[in-house]
Amino acid sequence: MRWVDISMPLSVGMPSFPGDPNFEMRPVHSLARGDAYSVSAVSLGTHAGTHVDPPCHFISGGLTIDQVDLAQLNGPCRVVEVPSSVTSIGPAEVAAVPVGSPRVLFRTRNSARWASSLAFFPDYVAVSDAGAQALLDRGVRLVGIDSLSVESDPSGRFPVHHRLLGHGALILEGLLLSKATPGDSELHCLPLRLSGGDGGPARAALTLP
Repeated sequence: MRWVDISMPLSVGMPSFPGDPNFEMRPVHSLARGDAYSVSAVSLGTHAGTHVDPPCHFISGGLTIDQVDLAQLNGPCRVVEVPSSVTSIGPAEVAAVPVGSPRVLFRTRNSARWASSLAFFPDYVAVSDAGAQALLDRGVRLVGIDSLSVESDPSGRFPVHHRLLGHGALILEGLLLSKATPGDSELHCLPLRLSGGDGGPARAALTLP
């Protein structure tokens, strides 16, 4: 069994979605300073790096990150390779997802860009509203993507988030999929258990035979 870590490293200077808090870490105790042990203080947003969007992120009264079913986040998944020419994932791209697939991760040209530089870029590939509906129609319960947001919506209405989260699907964002093999694999994803959290930074990995 081969493990592929698809998580974004949490580090000072890492990319963050515009308007979100930046990641910060500072030493409180340090062996290098002569202290008996090392401990650091960390400050980050609930949607830093690789993270899970629970329903309450956009749906009033929706489940918080500590309430989501971990079984929905872990298990068989399909990694779908999206051609580099595609700028928006719609029904045509979703057609590659087998009906009944519980979890889908989209590897787009975003991953190649992340592999060369971990710097935010606004022209990322995202899922369209029609694509989100097509995923729900196929029974998908977890949608993962290699961008810091599953959608790009200049209107500020966020229809993709509302559609997916409103129908009980979870969203996994900020993935690094350049080393992920398209096809079937096993997803392992555990978000931080933040009480009442509207998002959960997560360690995510794939296992491949």
